[in-house]
Order: sequence, then C-alpha cells, then structure tokens
Amino acid sequence: MLRMLVCCGGGFSSSHMAEKMKKEVIKKQKQDEVYIEFAPFSLACREKIKDFDIMLCCPHLFISVKKFVEETNPSIPLYLLPPQIYGTMDLEEVMQDAYDLIEIYQKTHMNPTHFPNEESVMRIRRAKAYRHVYKDFTI
Repeated sequence: MLRMLVCCGGGFSSSHMAEKMKKEVIKKQKQDEVYIEFAPFSLACREKIKDFDIMLCCPHLFISVKKFVEETNPSIPLYLLPPQIYGTMDLEEVMQDAYDLIEIYQKTHMNPTHFPNEESVMRIRRAKAYRHVYKDFTI
C-alpha cells in the first residue's frame, strides 16, 4: 500500500487537497492501494513522517523542505509538488509520480527528491505525472 502524506504550511490547503483525493480513492475503490493523510509541515516533520512512504509538499514550502532535509536527512522522499499538480491533485497522476519518486529516492537518496530537469519547482508547468508527459522517461 502506498502511504502518502500531503503537507502545507498550516494544513489548510493540504487538508482540502487530501480530502479531494480521499474521495477519489473511495470512488475508484483504491482503499487497498493507497492511504492519504494531511498535516501541517511542522507537525509532519516531527511526528508523522515515519509512518509514510513519501511526503508531498505544497510548492511554497521549498525553503522549509530544503532546511528540513539539511538538518535531519529524512529516510523517505520529500517532494515539492509542481503548482499545477498541487492545484488539481488528480489521484492517478499523483500516485504515478509518487511511485516513480520513491524509486528514484531508493536509487539516489536525493532529497528533496525530484525528476530530471525539475529542480526548480516553481518553473514546472506540467499538470500530469512526469512519465505521462515525458514518454521516454526511465528510472
């Protein structure tokens, strides 16, 4: 089961996005495939990170994520969601990216984890999973 933690600064926008995705999980009958929870970034870093496979962070947390990674060296991938993906939070697209990012992290231990040529989250314009946009992508 894929366990994803969605984080934002105060938990407000991430709670909305996570609730949208939870409804999709039920609608698409994927309760056995994915678990989604939301939390404010500061709470997630201290208490929840150990219970998840990946932490998906809203784009404006880029400074906080970098600082957290430098100070703690977390054992799961932290991913700054591209703005358009964060805005739509399409379950299938987010799940695909999450699986790919976990695999990238397992091979590289790079955090924050990102796809090739996507180091700057605010410059990313895609609204679909990386592999759905870049068909020649391989891990």
